[in-house]
Amino acid sequence: MDPGELVRGVHLLALLPEMNYANWTVVNSPRARVMDPGNRLLGWNIPASELGHIPEHWLKFPEPEASIHFLLGLLYVALFFMSTFGNGLVLWIFSTAKSLRTPSNMFVVNLAFCDFLMMLKTPIFIYNSFHRGYTLGYTACQAFAVMGTLSGIGAGMTNACIAYDRYHTIANPLEGKLTRTKAFVMIIFVWIYVIPWAVLPLMEFWGRFVPEGFLTQCTFDYLTRTFDTRMFVAVLFTFSYVLPMTSIIYYYSQIVSHVFDHEKALREQAKKMNVDSLRSNQQQQNQSAEVRIAKVAITICFLFVASWTPYAVLAMIGAFGDQNMVTPGFAMIPACTCKLVACLDPYVYALSHPRYRLELQKRLPWLAINEKSVSDNQSTNTETNSTSKA
Repeated sequence: MDPGELVRGVHLLALLPEMNYANWTVVNSPRARVMDPGNRLLGWNIPASELGHIPEHWLKFPEPEASIHFLLGLLYVALFFMSTFGNGLVLWIFSTAKSLRTPSNMFVVNLAFCDFLMMLKTPIFIYNSFHRGYTLGYTACQAFAVMGTLSGIGAGMTNACIAYDRYHTIANPLEGKLTRTKAFVMIIFVWIYVIPWAVLPLMEFWGRFVPEGFLTQCTFDYLTRTFDTRMFVAVLFTFSYVLPMTSIIYYYSQIVSHVFDHEKALREQAKKMNVDSLRSNQQQQNQSAEVRIAKVAITICFLFVASWTPYAVLAMIGAFGDQNMVTPGFAMIPACTCKLVACLDPYVYALSHPRYRLELQKRLPWLAINEKSVSDNQSTNTETNSTSKA
């Protein structure tokens, strides 16, 4: 490479005191081809004016191969259409079908909206991936991070509300079902709870949003080793991950415990009465109630753990651990897991709903859904069979 083509970045990067770029080289400004102090061409295709927004940590690694960018872009295209279709159907059917406008289903609609919002940001990632870098710049990065924060934390808190609703239905059946007003207030609280975590880093009052991984996506800064950044990561970890995680695990564990205790009491009563069972239709059931409830609880807990634990671990390592472990490829794994779960949520929460399948069968017959009609009472029993069957 002709040394005359090298533009020393000292004058450009001296304006960025928060970054230690003084010994780095920028080639062919204004499009920066970054070289480290050892004169290794790392290949990151970055606008020179954008270097101040990028943590120096990522520029220590060579740029990913074009094939990796393209494969991730194609994966996100598939996830985008899968999630848009699934969550779009949930929003449409649950919002327009009168039989599905129940207070409990308001949480399902809110969860679908969060997942839908999460996937609306993927075109930014797809465009950056197909152009192999930080192409759309700072504004798109901030929009990507804000939508990710709102949808991610919103989905976690909504999952906690769903867990609470199901626990309340089983543990306190005599108090009546959740009212529409209470459900609406809980959803409003979810968004009041979520919005500050997006606004504070956006305005850089506390924390900030920066590119990560392959620089094709953005999230909150967990790499800058300052007290404020570490405190932000720790508080965000507690309130956006530990709190909803603890709530979900607690409520679903209580559901399983209540159902098992109830089934045990039924078996003991049947034994005293010298009968096989107190249920007349038990022979027709392929699985007992406690097994079904346990499977649902385990599935829901697993989805939440699988989607956000990788990000939580990544952030904690970046803020408090060995940052050498945080490679660009490693940072892309959590991004893929949370997007995948956003695609699976509508099928876990909605496609198991008999009334929802009936509505799909009626409105979209080309889906070839074969669902038998059930009465309102039967459908209600299906939704909460663990509580209504005694």
